[in-house]
Amino acid sequence: MTQALIPVILAGGKGERFWPLSRRHRPKQFLCLDNSGQSLLRSTANRLLPLAQNWDNLWVITSAAIADGVRKQLPELGERNLLVENQGRDTAPAVAWATLKVAERYGPNTVVGFFPADHLIADIQGFERSIKACSQLAIAKDAIVTLGIKPNYPSTGYGYIEQGEKQGDCGKLPIYRVSRFTEKPDQKTAQSFIATGKFSWNSGIFIFRAEVALKELETYAPKMMQLLKDKGEAAYSELEKISIDYALMEKTQLAYVLPANFVWDDLGDWNSLERINEGDRANVDLANHVHFDTQGAIVYSSDKNHIIATIGLENVVIVCDGDVTLVVNKKRTQDIKKLLKLLQSDEQLKRFL
Repeated sequence: MTQALIPVILAGGKGERFWPLSRRHRPKQFLCLDNSGQSLLRSTANRLLPLAQNWDNLWVITSAAIADGVRKQLPELGERNLLVENQGRDTAPAVAWATLKVAERYGPNTVVGFFPADHLIADIQGFERSIKACSQLAIAKDAIVTLGIKPNYPSTGYGYIEQGEKQGDCGKLPIYRVSRFTEKPDQKTAQSFIATGKFSWNSGIFIFRAEVALKELETYAPKMMQLLKDKGEAAYSELEKISIDYALMEKTQLAYVLPANFVWDDLGDWNSLERINEGDRANVDLANHVHFDTQGAIVYSSDKNHIIATIGLENVVIVCDGDVTLVVNKKRTQDIKKLLKLLQSDEQLKRFL
């Protein structure tokens, strides 16, 4: 069977930094955060469907804990296109196992794309154009292509990709060798990255021919690959928890980056709501918020009949969802994961996760 692109949605994440709205039974990808009326997972599937051409060619990989939720969110998805991990091991095992299964069904020359389930992409035409260009490169040569996002501010919340030598154009878009991947920088480093004009944000989107990636994974992660080939999903308990960036992208000599220029946000934490709800208001109010002299607040409530009243607050996030209320300084939202570890360690508080 020939197919230009087989998209695989990575839908196993927990979205912990959106707690308490994101919970074990209702992770971030099941939420609607952009006023579209659709969950992030549903929006991602709708965005990828034209590239897949039909539901038979669209895949999802997720965790056993939320697989039933994925089925409810995407009732059109065939059961054989839903891969269920029995435990989370980060993105490297997910990408490797899904690529093995796609190659098994469609053949080793198939172009596969991996897409996070919980990102916001507003420019669909620009997105499709960029993905098609990445696919063209993957077809033309042995390349593992990652989609970079041209930064418009010095974010400290994203990893960065440094562009190396230009390799030409695909679909009238420039392609570069990857010089290096970097972790989330501090503010000064992020500003220096942007000043060079050679860095993109790491979108977490990867496109390649199945045989190319599998060969590279066998070189750089041989133990993981052997276990997956021998045991499939039954190997997960024996696998190291490792991201695809660490396992492959930072080591391979076949990494290329296409710096895209469309509106994108990974919706990493509550502060992202400020970016996608820009305006001239003093606060981002996604709740019935009555305030006096409060500025720079992000206020959310899942109960629109509930009033949140504030006086004299600055730069805070307030979230009310059912049995939990969160109040956090906007600069400390990354520490929500630390708070969840405290809840996890207390038997009486685990139920709030």
